[in-house]
Parts: sequence; structure tokens; C-alpha cells
Amino acid sequence: MAIPKALLGKKYISLITYRRTGVAVPTPVWFGEDGDTLYVMTRSDSGKYKRLRNNPQVHVAPCTIRGKINGPEFTALARILPAQDGEQAKAFIHKKYWLSRLPIWNKSNVFISIENIAPTAGEQPGARL
Repeated sequence: MAIPKALLGKKYISLITYRRTGVAVPTPVWFGEDGDTLYVMTRSDSGKYKRLRNNPQVHVAPCTIRGKINGPEFTALARILPAQDGEQAKAFIHKKYWLSRLPIWNKSNVFISIENIAPTAGEQPGARL
């Protein structure tokens, strides 16, 4: 399934991950696009990385830099990429965001692919938040 038009070309998406208790945790993130996959960079010690290890089900939505959702939400499946696949993901993110190319980013970064993006049935944008 292709990336929805509501997400194409946006600067930020809200990546909504879930705690073990089921509580939604939205985080505005930069993302790269390739075909039907979105790529996100995060640190291996971040909360979203830990939540994704426990539950790969996520929601994504276009948002502002501060995380205010300004478009429809979509369900998706997130996958933590192995190191060798991270280089391709990094290239898509670097292509879109020149600040991500600066050497301030460290080696504890991991990359996440977001796939199987589908509309969330019967909900208003940000309804769970």
C-alpha cells in the first residue's frame, strides 16, 4: 500500500506508540519516504524505541513541530531495522533534512521502518490522545 497523500511531503509526523498499559504516547518525528515505507531515526535508549520493541502497532498522522496533529491518522506496523538496513533509511532522512547530516547525531541511533499504512476506521484525527 502506498504512503497516503496526507503524509507525503510533510515535514513532521506524529508517531504514536503504545505503553504496555495501552496508553498512547505521541511523538513528533522527522521521517524519510521511499515507495510505501516511512523511515524514522531515534536513539536506542529512547522511550519510543523501547515501546516499539514491546508493541509494533503504531499510528501515524501529519503534525506540527510541536506535535499538534493536523490531518488524518493512519494505522501502521513499525519494525526496528538491522544495522545494515539502517544506512538506506539514513540516506532517505538525510535527503529530506539537512540538519540530520550534522555530526551531532551519535552512534546509538537506530532506524525504524513504518509499513502497512492504512486509514484508521471511524476515528477523528487525534481521538485517542
